[in-house]
Order: sequence, then structure tokens, then C-alpha cells
Amino acid sequence: MNLPNKLTVLRVIMVPFFVFFMLTDVGGAANKWIALIIFCAASLTDMLDGKIARARNLVTNFGKFMDPLADKLLVCSALICLITTGQLASWIVIIIIAREFIISGFRLVASDNGIVIAASYWGKFKTVAQMAMIIVLIADFGGIFTMIGNVLIWVSLILTVVSLIDYVAKNIEVLTRGGM
Repeated sequence: MNLPNKLTVLRVIMVPFFVFFMLTDVGGAANKWIALIIFCAASLTDMLDGKIARARNLVTNFGKFMDPLADKLLVCSALICLITTGQLASWIVIIIIAREFIISGFRLVASDNGIVIAASYWGKFKTVAQMAMIIVLIADFGGIFTMIGNVLIWVSLILTVVSLIDYVAKNIEVLTRGGM
């Protein structure tokens, strides 16, 4: 297993630890900071694994499959935890997760037809906005950061919808080839 794939697996392994520290009070006030550090470290592995894989020509089928899955697992787990902590409305999380299911469905249909669909810039912007939003919401510094968090929630939501529309518009032929 190459380094980018190890980073992807590490990200998946970090998710239960992140959730544990987000949702328990075992460590008291330190929990949110531990969860924040885990989330930031996991987010960095997301950035690094792709860069390393492309730079060193280490792109694998495992990486193509597991990297987006690990990203979805990390972000969706964080979003669900933020509902539990009262920092995100459930309807926002439902929209974001629904987008992920729709895109995954598209990729599955495309894959069955021998088509590889690359991630778009809108999707990358969406991911960065979501990760920034999650970091700001977990840190929960209050004051101006509360406003920044609220702005990031709306930016994330808008980019989620825009990236979905862009994705569907650019890949609608996948559905027509897929027999729909």
C-alpha cells in the first residue's frame, strides 16, 4: 500500500475518534479541542494524499474509490455531530448529505458505463468551505467567529447546491447512457 492510500486509511481510522471526542464528555472541556485537532489532521491528509498521488504517479483504483469515501465519511460525521451539539440545523445537513448520495449515485452509474467522472472545481470549493465551516463551528470562539461560522454555513450550503447543479449539468449523459 502506497503513502497516499495509507493517508486515506488513516483518515477513515480517525473518524471514530473524532466522533467520540465530539459527542462524549470523557475529557471535559478538552474534548472539543481534541476533536478539532483530529478533524484538522484528517482534513490535511485529504489534501496531502491527492497531491502526493498525482505528484508521484501513485494514483490507484483503491485511492480513486476510498479517497472520496473517506472524505464523505469525515465531513458527514462532523456535520451530524454538529446537529447533536446544536450548531447546525438538520435540514442543512440533510441537503449536504443528499448531494453526496446523488453524486455517488452518478459516479456509480458512470462507472458501470466505463466513464470516470473527475471532481469539479465547484466540488473542491464546496469541500474547502465545508471543512472551514466545520473547523470554525467546532472551535466555537464566539463573537465575530459566530458570524463567520454563520457565513460559512450559507457559503457551504450554496456551494453544495451549485456544485450539484454543475455536476448534473456536465454529466447528464451518464443518466441517458445508464438507461434512465
